[in-house]
Amino acid sequence: MRLGDDPVANHRTLQDLLDSRSPGKLELPPGEHRIAEGLRVPGGWTIRGSSPADTRLVCESRTGHPVLHVLGGEVSISDLGLRPAPSDPGEHGGDRGTGLTIGEYLYAAAPEWITDVDVRRVHVDHGSSRAANAVGVMGAVRGVTLHDVLVTGGYTGVAVHWGAVGADVSSIVGPTYHPHRLTVSDLRVRDAVEGFYLSSVHDVRVTGACLRDVEMGFRLLPGDNTNRFVSSSEDVGARIEVSDVSVRWDGPRYAVRIAGWGRSEVDGVVTVLAYRDCVVRDCRIAGAGTGENWSPVLVESASGVTLDNITVTTR
Repeated sequence: MRLGDDPVANHRTLQDLLDSRSPGKLELPPGEHRIAEGLRVPGGWTIRGSSPADTRLVCESRTGHPVLHVLGGEVSISDLGLRPAPSDPGEHGGDRGTGLTIGEYLYAAAPEWITDVDVRRVHVDHGSSRAANAVGVMGAVRGVTLHDVLVTGGYTGVAVHWGAVGADVSSIVGPTYHPHRLTVSDLRVRDAVEGFYLSSVHDVRVTGACLRDVEMGFRLLPGDNTNRFVSSSEDVGARIEVSDVSVRWDGPRYAVRIAGWGRSEVDGVVTVLAYRDCVVRDCRIAGAGTGENWSPVLVESASGVTLDNITVTTR
């Protein structure tokens, strides 16, 4: 693969290849490769560089498209550095402005599930920007592995969020789609607003994370519509494990928030998600809040979540 100094030409070369009818392997050479716009990644592709430090994709567009947007299953991404252009996607743009997004938040029609995506040895660098997330796992996504991911800067390091059919968050009619069979291991987040969050998911395991110099460590959330619009076959809020997480924080509210209630932006109704077989264990929290009312660990209407061996050190 030969890439030059023209971001427009680089983008066209790479996207044309990814849009070809025969998925295969895209091996990027060492270097900093500038692209004019983010790349859509269809199913079946393997994209890899030589290492996150040596091979970097730098997106110059401020439209908010992810540097890599995975839109199909059986995709492998590894050994890459990703640098998004600064953007401010807003409160409900968690899948925008990222280095990597798998899936989508809002759909015009019922989507196909994206299955079996493997991400390893990836570094997303937002620099000094704190407006957009780094990695988004959104909507109809299952069977995803994130291993050895480094995030510097940005808002949330790894944002895992339900998705839905609807034009916007206030007009969702359902069904909703909830990420599951997700494994996150060896996640490192530095100088971001938040390490990670899990919103309205099931069958998720996060282990071995180091979240340093963040305002919030992590959140376990029900989603603002909890499971009101989901099909009966889903098992939202079940079998979630967060373990061996180290947090060094300095923010106004909390290092960890575990909440079971959500207020719908469709009609304002408050519902509570019944968590089952969920545990947060072996976590180390160091730091103190800067606001008047702060807590290292905040639990709200989440009786189905077990806390085990949580160590808190204030400074």
